[in-house]
Amino acid sequence: MKYESERRAAIESVIQACKLAQKVQSAHFAGGVIGKEDGSPVTVADFAAQAVVSVHLMASFPDDPLVSEEDSGELRKKENGRLKNVVLDYVQQINPKVSDDRVLEAIDRGSSQGGPKGRFWTLDPIDGTKGFLRNDQYAVALALVQDGRVVLGVLGCPSLPLRLSQPQSARGSLFVAVTGEGAAVRSLTDPFEHRIQVNELKDPSQAIFCESFESSHSSHGDASKVAEQLGTQNPPLRMDSQTKYGLLARGDATIYLRLPTQDTYRETIWDHAAGSIIVQEAGGVVTDIQGKPLDFSAGRRLNSQGVIASNGPFHHRIINAVQYVRSRSEGK
Repeated sequence: MKYESERRAAIESVIQACKLAQKVQSAHFAGGVIGKEDGSPVTVADFAAQAVVSVHLMASFPDDPLVSEEDSGELRKKENGRLKNVVLDYVQQINPKVSDDRVLEAIDRGSSQGGPKGRFWTLDPIDGTKGFLRNDQYAVALALVQDGRVVLGVLGCPSLPLRLSQPQSARGSLFVAVTGEGAAVRSLTDPFEHRIQVNELKDPSQAIFCESFESSHSSHGDASKVAEQLGTQNPPLRMDSQTKYGLLARGDATIYLRLPTQDTYRETIWDHAAGSIIVQEAGGVVTDIQGKPLDFSAGRRLNSQGVIASNGPFHHRIINAVQYVRSRSEGK
């Protein structure tokens, strides 16, 4: 098995981070929520989960850089002392031997820049923070990138039922994929894995769309017009985080659109690395809106515009529909 030790370490660290996030939710987000410069929220769990994963990876692969979302700048501010102490407490509940300084250093390891050569990890510690705050869908997303290509992905979705058709069924799904070895899902508490595949639907009129809950993240209007072009009748599934990739990979959805709201915007790599390889190894297709593979070699942001993921058979029709809708919008 390729990347066997990396796969094991990634699963272990993501499960630790998921359990930490669940503890934070159970405590009703004690410690507070602060706003970042871009207006997005960041919680105790974002910082603590990043530290937990970073510490775990450092122990196993000390030479591997980490590209991640958070840094410790806000925690080092005097006015955020209580927040820092709560973060330290959560991390040290999992790893009692790690010092305060080591926790902050572990968070700051995420400032690596990535690039086209060598290997690095990329992490979104709490992907879908707003969903997390609503007690809705969120994910811990970790991937390994080798020479600009994602080779391993682990996606922990603590709020996702193991069976979407049974919302009251056990919650907590973990997806894992290694390049060339397929994709699997398991629960967060049971190590038994089930191989997964995208669904075999060939008629786009029966497709189930996934898109971001937040309209600021992906154009709902353009997505609706794309669905109209494809003759799709089903209402979209709207939720936060890369959980959408997991639904597509295990056949609960057929299409995931992330359509840019601004032409100059480029997605961050940690928002798509883990999810994209899980869909691809489950037999699906993931491209940008031009139909090109996502490019993870250009640093902390994708060298690609937008994302289209599907089960595959009519992927080219989705691309054509997206291009048509966007050309009409630009022509207004």
